[in-house]
Amino acid sequence: MRSDNVKKGVPTAPNRSLFYALGYTKEELERPLIGVVCSYNEIVPGHMNLDKIAEAVKAGVRAAGGTPIEFPAIAVCDGIAMGHVGMKYSLVTRDLIADSTEAMAMAHQFDGLVMIPNCDKNVPGLLMAAARVNIPTIFCSGGPMLAGRLNDGRRTCLSHMFEAVGGYYAGKLDEAGVEEYENSACPTCGSCSGMYTANSMNCLTEAIGMGLAGNGTIPAVWSARLRLAKHAGMQIMELVKRDIRPRDIMTAAAFHNAETVDMALGCSTNTMLHLPAIAHECGIELDLDMSNEISSKTPNLCHLAPAGDTYMEDLEGAGGVHAVMMELNKRGLLDTSVLTCTGKTLGENLEGVVNRDHSLIRPIDNPYSQDGGIAVLKGNLAPEGCVVKRSAVAPEMMKHQGPARVFNSEEEAIEAIYAGKIVAGDVVVIRYEGPKGGPGMREMLNPTSAIAGMGLDKDVALITDGRFSGATRGASIGHVCPEAAQGGTIAFVEEGDQIAIDIPACKIELLVDEETLSARRAAWTCPEPKIKTGYLARYAKLVTSAARGAVLE
Repeated sequence: MRSDNVKKGVPTAPNRSLFYALGYTKEELERPLIGVVCSYNEIVPGHMNLDKIAEAVKAGVRAAGGTPIEFPAIAVCDGIAMGHVGMKYSLVTRDLIADSTEAMAMAHQFDGLVMIPNCDKNVPGLLMAAARVNIPTIFCSGGPMLAGRLNDGRRTCLSHMFEAVGGYYAGKLDEAGVEEYENSACPTCGSCSGMYTANSMNCLTEAIGMGLAGNGTIPAVWSARLRLAKHAGMQIMELVKRDIRPRDIMTAAAFHNAETVDMALGCSTNTMLHLPAIAHECGIELDLDMSNEISSKTPNLCHLAPAGDTYMEDLEGAGGVHAVMMELNKRGLLDTSVLTCTGKTLGENLEGVVNRDHSLIRPIDNPYSQDGGIAVLKGNLAPEGCVVKRSAVAPEMMKHQGPARVFNSEEEAIEAIYAGKIVAGDVVVIRYEGPKGGPGMREMLNPTSAIAGMGLDKDVALITDGRFSGATRGASIGHVCPEAAQGGTIAFVEEGDQIAIDIPACKIELLVDEETLSARRAAWTCPEPKIKTGYLARYAKLVTSAARGAVLE
């Protein structure tokens, strides 16, 4: 066993003495040591139940003959971090999580790992660590939140809550109306209830083969989640026995499967950052252009919030991610020969799976659209690409041309939006919010929600070198590369410039001649960094572009 390095023979007697100090017995040390990486904390609603999940995982490990040993991973609540300097610290935690988990796993020589994440950067960070350490690993997430209900019986969620603030500033809601949403939007623990980033990544953990069926969709408050956790604890022992490792599962074919499921589900645009970063740790490079190629072949089968009015609990009731994969497999869109954490192939896992609700998971021959839920746009404004959640864009905004309204920070933009200075037809441009320029590539849920809450989501586009929450809807185009701080074209957009967006054609153009752009480029000076000390300053020096997944070099 790998753990023999810290527990076997006379040379490791000092190591064993420290295990005995922890209360472990000789009998426990004779079994495989399984690291249980638990992201429990008391500030993230999606993580407040993870101590219960960890206890269930450990019960499963013990039942299957292993010795579970728990240690923590951090997590940020993006909703609480939204709209202030805290959001600069969200994406960057992905690398802190990966680094610290790698350090713990290598320092203590575990034989296997069970990862217990739930929220936005926590899931990809632990997947990155799993790929680096490459010892038998399985994921068991905390599960999604249930949808809320308003007083009139309508269901609601966090994206409605953010949009309610925009409705208040537009005079459509009073303070009592905002308070009703405030008290209803998030009724339970769990990752927020729509197909936002956390749930997108938890679903893709199934699609890539690292989580058992139901990992992305069984609600946090259901007892089935505890049973899933026990089965994950048992299954890690089988993976250890057979020496099945993350890189045996997370192959190039598995990433293509994950991107295909991504398009069918209509996942968050943040997956276009996280999948390339995880693949990078596996020694696989995912090109953004590949996303459009996969999207062109993959029908969009689901419209969960914010694209529609259904939620994660509904997807679970319809058969979950495996039912979506079953539909995709009818057209041969997945490689079913890939190995998964069950120890079986994807094809074996899909045997007997049924789509129980054709209104929620559209059959492959009756999709919402023939193209996938995410599109990568290119043009002179984004030569290396930018991304949009196509499935959450109104038909009226699939093609749009309008004047640029330019802001050098999220704060400037939100002030103008709340003041009613943005009107139908405008293209809001928010720059210097990229991985380097932010630094930290903030999510822009506040401005996009304000636009939607004011009823302008069918009339106004928003473009940024920052990124969006999975809760964002409308013509919200992020990850513009190169970013402004790197001298990308977005740095040279001026107030009133015409911008043309054609989502079906995957094009985005700044309608300014090259001679004018060259003159602007020659006169440009990059602004001083907004933060010059601490972790963010180091991050800004090491981070690459969003087109590469914002990985560190």
